[in-house]
Amino acid sequence: MDCRTSRVAAWSALLIITAWLAPLHGDELDHGASWKAPTAGEWRRQVVEWLNQQKKLDRVKRERIVTLWPEEEGPVAPPVLLQRVCDTAAVIDPRAAELVRLCQGPPPSHVLRPQPVTHDEKLAPWLRHNLRLLYGSWLARNHYYDEALAELADLRPEQVADPATLLFYQAAGYHRMLDKEKCLAAVSRLLEREPELPRRYRMLAQLIAADLKPLKKDSLDEIARLMDEIERRLSLYQAGKKTRDQEDEVIAKLDKLIKKLEEQQQQQQQNAGGGSSRSSNPAQDSGAFGGHGPGRVDKKFIGNKSGWGNLPPKEREAALQQITKDLPAHYREVIEGYFRKLANSGK
Repeated sequence: MDCRTSRVAAWSALLIITAWLAPLHGDELDHGASWKAPTAGEWRRQVVEWLNQQKKLDRVKRERIVTLWPEEEGPVAPPVLLQRVCDTAAVIDPRAAELVRLCQGPPPSHVLRPQPVTHDEKLAPWLRHNLRLLYGSWLARNHYYDEALAELADLRPEQVADPATLLFYQAAGYHRMLDKEKCLAAVSRLLEREPELPRRYRMLAQLIAADLKPLKKDSLDEIARLMDEIERRLSLYQAGKKTRDQEDEVIAKLDKLIKKLEEQQQQQQQNAGGGSSRSSNPAQDSGAFGGHGPGRVDKKFIGNKSGWGNLPPKEREAALQQITKDLPAHYREVIEGYFRKLANSGK
C-alpha cells in the first residue's frame, strides 16, 4: 500500500469514527456526568407542547406565556430559566403568583404560612417542581433549612430548569442538618460539572465537603453544631418537639463525652502513679503484717446530683480547667452551657 492509499484509509477510518461518535456528544461523552443543564429551546418546546393541550386557557394568559418564551434567542442562564418557568406558573395560578412575589423579598417577621401550590397535583409537574425549587432555595437562603429540605429533598435534577441550584441547596440543607452521607453525595453530584458551575457554587460546595468530611459522631464539634442548630431554630420561633429533642440529645452527648474524658483522666492518673508507687522502705520477704477484719470499708454517700451549681467558684473553675485542658478554647463555652443547664434542671 503506497503513502497516498494509507492516508486515504486513515481519513476514511477517522470519518467513520466521527460519524459513530456524533450521536454521543451529549451525556455519553460528558465526562460521566449524571445530569446536565437544559437549554432554553428544550424548555420552550415543552411549554409550547403544554400550551397546545390547554383548551380552556384564555387568550390573554396564553399570549403572556408566549412572550416569556421567544422563539430565537441565545444561551439563557439556568437561574433565568427557572424564574421564567415560575413566571409561567404565576400567569396560570394566582397562588403561584403569590409565591413568586414572596420569593422576591425577605422573609416575613411572622411564622411562614404553608404554600400548598408547590404540591398541588392539579398543576403540571414541570411547573410544580420548579416552584418547589424556587421556594426551597429561598427558604434555605433565609435559614429555614427544615422547610427547604421538605421542598427539595426528593426533587431530581432532570425535573427542574436549574439542576445546579437544586443540588447546591440540597447539599446546604443536609450540611446544616449534619446529614453527612446525603450532603457529600449531593456535593459530589454537583461537582460532576464543576467547570460549568457558578463560582460561588463551586467554592462553597468544596468548603462544605471539606468541613463535613472530618466530622465525627459524638465529638465536641458535632455537639457544638447541634447547639448552634438549636439556637437557629429558637431564633425562628421553632421551640417545638424537634428542638426539645435536640436539646436532650446535646445533654446526652455531653454526658457521654464527659464520662469518657473522666475515664481517660483516671486511666492516665493510674498509669502515672504506677511507676512511682514503690515504697522507700519496702517490706521484708515473708513478713507478716498486722491488722484484723474482713477488709470491708463503709461506702460514702455522695448524693445523686452533680453538685456543679453548688461548688465554690474556685473549685468549679478548677474542674472546668481540668475537663477542657486538652480541648480547643471555644469548646469551653459548650461545657459551661452544659453545666449551667444541668444545675438549673436539678439533675
